[in-house]
Amino acid sequence: MVRPPLTATSHRPLLIALAVVLLLYGVALWAGWPQHGARTVAAQAHPPGKPEAHAPLRAHPPYWAVLPFVLLLGAIAVFPLVPRAASWWQGNLQRFYVAAGLGAITLMFYLVLYRQPVPLHWPVERTVEPGPGPLGLATTAAVLANAILGEYVPFIVLLFSLYTISGGIRVEGDLPAHPLTNTLFLAVGGVLASILGTTGAAMLLIRVLLETNRERKHVAHTVVFFIFIVCNCGGCLTPLGDPPLFLGYLRGVPFLWPLRLWPEWLLVNGALLAIYYLWDHFWAYRRETPRDIRLDETRVHRLRFSGIWPGAVLLAGVVLSIALLDPSTPLPGTGWHPWLFLREIVQLVLVGLSLLLGKPAPRRQNRFNYHAIVEVAVLFLGIFITVQPALQILHVEGKSLGLSRPAHFFWAAGSLSSVLDNAPTYVVFLETARGLDAGAEPADGPEPADGLDLGDGPRAERRVAGVPESLLVAISLGAVFGGAMTYIGNGPNFMVRAIAEEAGVRMPSFFGYLLYSFGVLLPLFALTTWLFFTP
Repeated sequence: MVRPPLTATSHRPLLIALAVVLLLYGVALWAGWPQHGARTVAAQAHPPGKPEAHAPLRAHPPYWAVLPFVLLLGAIAVFPLVPRAASWWQGNLQRFYVAAGLGAITLMFYLVLYRQPVPLHWPVERTVEPGPGPLGLATTAAVLANAILGEYVPFIVLLFSLYTISGGIRVEGDLPAHPLTNTLFLAVGGVLASILGTTGAAMLLIRVLLETNRERKHVAHTVVFFIFIVCNCGGCLTPLGDPPLFLGYLRGVPFLWPLRLWPEWLLVNGALLAIYYLWDHFWAYRRETPRDIRLDETRVHRLRFSGIWPGAVLLAGVVLSIALLDPSTPLPGTGWHPWLFLREIVQLVLVGLSLLLGKPAPRRQNRFNYHAIVEVAVLFLGIFITVQPALQILHVEGKSLGLSRPAHFFWAAGSLSSVLDNAPTYVVFLETARGLDAGAEPADGPEPADGLDLGDGPRAERRVAGVPESLLVAISLGAVFGGAMTYIGNGPNFMVRAIAEEAGVRMPSFFGYLLYSFGVLLPLFALTTWLFFTP
C-alpha cells in the first residue's frame, strides 16, 4: 500500500492563537478576575464528600429535552457506518454544524421554555433562579457556564496538550515480531496509558508496533488488543489516563484517588496480556508463512527515539499542572490558591514550547496533524451542552432507575460506554449516584443513603466527591473498561483503527470487532464483577 508523502503541518496559526490567548489572560489578570475567582473558590470550596452547596433540585427538564443529546450521540455512532453519510461526516466542519446546532437547540430550550431553577457548578456551587422577564437569561448563562467554563475548557485543553506534545515524540524501529515482543509492547502501552493518557500513549506506540509487524500477515488481532489495553483499560489509574476520570477530577474526585483501582487494573490488563500472548503464540504466529517469518527475522533495526527533548519534560509539566494547579486546593506548602484557568494557561504554554523548541522531523515522520483533536473538540462542544438536561434529570430522578448496587453501576456505565462516548456516560452515572444521596441526612456521614445496597459488609463507607466509594469504583471502571467494547466507545479507538488501515492492516468491521470484545472482554468483566462487586 502506497503511503502519502511526508508533509509538514504549519503551526504558525496555532502559535498566533496561543499568543492571543496569553494576552487575553494577561488582561484578565490585570483586571483581577482570575484572582477574584480563586478567592471565591477558596472561600466556598467544600471538602470532598460534602453535600453540594445548592439546595437539592425538586424539578427537572422534561424528558424530551434530552433529545438533542441522544441525536448527537446517535450521529456519532451511526453516520460513520452509513456509506452515504460517512463521506459527508468525515469533515470536521460538518461535525461542527451538527454539534453546534444541537447545542443551540438545548440553549434555546433553557432560554425560552424552561422556567425552573438550575444548579451552577462554576466557579462554585449555587442555585440560579430564572429571574424576571420572559427569557431565562440567568439560567441559560448558568447552563452554558457549567458546560463550557466548568468542563469543556479544562477537558479539551488537557487532551489538546497531551495530543500535541506527544505528537512531537517519535518512536521507530522494526523488531522481530515475536508474540513476546508484541506482548511487551502492549504491556508498556498499558502502563503509559495512565501516565500520558490513552490518546498520548496510543499515538506514541501504534506506529512502531505496526512497523514491527509489517512483515506479518495476521496483525488485526494485535491492533484490537492494542485498542483494548492501550486505548482503554490501561488508563484507569490517573485522571490523565482516560477522559471520564478527568471529568471526575473536575467534579471533585481527588487526583490520586484512581490509584485505588490498581487491583482491577492489574486483573483486567494482566488477563488481556495473557490471552493475547496465548492467541498470538499458539494461533496467529504459527499461521505465518516461512517466507514472512524469514523477512521478519532479517528486516530488523533497533528502536530509535527522537523528540524526547523537550517532549518528555513538557509532558511531565502537564502532569504537574493537573496535580498542583487546582483552584480549590492550595499549592502544597503555601496558602495560595492557583488562579482560575492558570492550569489551562500553563498547559497551553507547554504546547507552545513544544512547537517552538521541538524538531520538526519527528512530527513530520509521525504524519502529525490536528484533524483528530479538532474532531474531538467540535463533537464534545455539543456533547457538554446537550448533556445538561440529562444531568439534571438524573440528579432528581436517580433513585427511580433501580440502580443500587456497585454491580448495577458497573454494568450500566459499561454498557452505555460501549455504544456512546464513555466521558459523558461517566458524568451521567456520577450524577445518578449523587442523586441517590439527595436528601440523605447527613449526606456526608458514615451511613449510606436510603436505597443504597452496598452488600452484607459494614454499612459505614467513605464518600468520595459526594458518592459512596464502592459506587464510584464501579462507575469509573465501567466507563473506562466499557469504552473498549466498540470502535465508538472512546476517541483513540477510531484513531488507531484509521492508522492501522492506512498502514495496510485489514481491520475487522464494526460487528467483527464486537466478536472480539464479546468473546474476550465480557468474560473478564463478569470475572471483575464476581471478584470485586459481589457481596
